[in-house]
Amino acid sequence: MDNLILIGAGGLAREVGEAVAASGRYHILGVVDDDPALHGTSVGGMPVLGGLDQVFWDRSSYVVVCTGQGRTRQAIVARLADHDIGPSRFGTVVHPSVHVPPSCFLGVGSVLLAHVAITADARIGRHVVAMPNVTVTHDDVVGDYATLCAGVSLAGGVTVGAGAYLGTNASVRQDVHVGADSTLGMGSTLLDDLPDGETWVGVPARELARPPGWLSLTPVLEETS
Repeated sequence: MDNLILIGAGGLAREVGEAVAASGRYHILGVVDDDPALHGTSVGGMPVLGGLDQVFWDRSSYVVVCTGQGRTRQAIVARLADHDIGPSRFGTVVHPSVHVPPSCFLGVGSVLLAHVAITADARIGRHVVAMPNVTVTHDDVVGDYATLCAGVSLAGGVTVGAGAYLGTNASVRQDVHVGADSTLGMGSTLLDDLPDGETWVGVPARELARPPGWLSLTPVLEETS
């Protein structure tokens, strides 16, 4: 059985740990996280071995990045690449309740949690996280580092851009495009293309309105703290 190290000591790591235990595919050595306060503790019964540097010298174990935000996963993958840790070192976690049909593609480093449904000719990229009860149907394309929260439903022919984040129970109409680095709020229904980098919410989903001057809120808070 191959060894596996999880990167990131949060809730997703605990979920991935449960999926790995159910599948029996890997033996989990532990978790790494750059928060020194977590070193020497445990997460979901898995020991926190230290920081990310623990992975650099272990050249035999597989790794899976367990952070909820796709661009955080991408940044960690880039750090690993700086130490010659590439695609061949990334594990892929599929809960045993999930069937990936032969016509579909699943990229390295991706995580499919319990009861994800995948139908036909779908393509799921690298380092994608699909949480429980996600539905990916025919001809869907999910870009690298995308996050599909629990209960997300994609109709046929949907494309999800790299790094996009789809909230719990969001649904997307057939042949609609979800832009890279965009966010679709929980419970939203997307009927039209969502541009790159935008946040849309509601039924039907529309761009999230920002109050006047919202960009200056953080400096104001810093000045008054």
